[in-house]
Amino acid sequence: MARSVCAKSAFELWGHGQTDGNLRSSLLNYPPQSMSPFLHKDSTYRINVYTFNKTLQFQDRIKKIDALDYLPFEGTVSLKTPQHIFCLLEDYGTDPNNIPEHPNYIYFGRWIADGQRELIRTHSVKNRHFIGNTSMEAGLSLIMTNHAKVKENDLIFDPFVGTGSLLVACSHFGAYVCGTDIDYNTIHGKGRSSRKNQKWRGPDENIRANLRQYGTEKMFVDVMVSDASKPVWRNAALFDAIITDPPYGIRESTRKTGSYKENTKLPDSKCLSHVPVSQAYHLSDIFTDLLNFSAHHLVLGGRLVYWLPIYRPEYCDEMVPVHPCLQIISNCEQTLSSQTSRRLITMEKVKEPEESDIIAHLSDPHFSAYQGHNAFREKYFSGLNKRCGKEDTKYFNKN
Repeated sequence: MARSVCAKSAFELWGHGQTDGNLRSSLLNYPPQSMSPFLHKDSTYRINVYTFNKTLQFQDRIKKIDALDYLPFEGTVSLKTPQHIFCLLEDYGTDPNNIPEHPNYIYFGRWIADGQRELIRTHSVKNRHFIGNTSMEAGLSLIMTNHAKVKENDLIFDPFVGTGSLLVACSHFGAYVCGTDIDYNTIHGKGRSSRKNQKWRGPDENIRANLRQYGTEKMFVDVMVSDASKPVWRNAALFDAIITDPPYGIRESTRKTGSYKENTKLPDSKCLSHVPVSQAYHLSDIFTDLLNFSAHHLVLGGRLVYWLPIYRPEYCDEMVPVHPCLQIISNCEQTLSSQTSRRLITMEKVKEPEESDIIAHLSDPHFSAYQGHNAFREKYFSGLNKRCGKEDTKYFNKN
């Protein structure tokens, strides 16, 4: 619970039922020896009432607490600093337009701990110093961090770092962070702003400033302009985890340095403002390069966590990229529309790469790059156009 952003609270369940009578029977059947350490006369306690999909008046809450007088509480009530907190939870369904008079189900138990959902608010990109068009929201960034098992003093790398949302989440848990991106303006915090009513980015809008905002600047190693398709790191296991959200070609283009021309002239070494020529970087190549990079640069047991965009009507598990050195740990879907979604893939390095792995990777069709990912952009906009066409048809029929 000290890490979870998905769970609100954890309770030790003492009793439950559809009615107050069922709850009473369930509570009276709970082992007394399990209750007694929290109900003795030297203890202090408080009872909270939580209702879901319904708001109760204060007097009604007090009545529900008084109705629990059959429980053998011997301690003293303390509303401010109780040693133990007990909770009555009532579920009134999920339809706000059809709230029943009585709860569908009732639970009673001892509160154990709260989750970390408050981090979603405190780390919201709405209040962040430096953001971009594709900045990962705080909740998903923290979930990815947990999937990667990021811990204190780990070294984390993001090869498509963007505005550094994933670095912010990892640094919160005490990890050292670094990253690369092909976009010079994003790395250096230059160019047009993504904020409403702001044309250009300010002088201190950069990834380091984001970590400074949350008091974790000391965990910032560095970021640099680099092409993910080109090897720039020495051949060694450097990173405890690689966490990233590659571009899909929707809001950010998928590009790599290179030219379609056969003969290209290199720029003068004195030309500091040179912008290298770029070409399309297919999604299948992005994921192949990402997995190969992770196999060579993750420590043994280190994790790769990344998002894989998919076209839902065609999806099957065989579409998830694989590598002989990486084992798939989990595959979770986030639905984006009726036709598209993205899957959070978590992989763990289980062995060091060998020369034979390269041969196996090339010869085994299970390891081959799935070329269907390359058409994701076309399928995405094709579905969007169909939707818009249907809406236009409805509009014209209506009028």
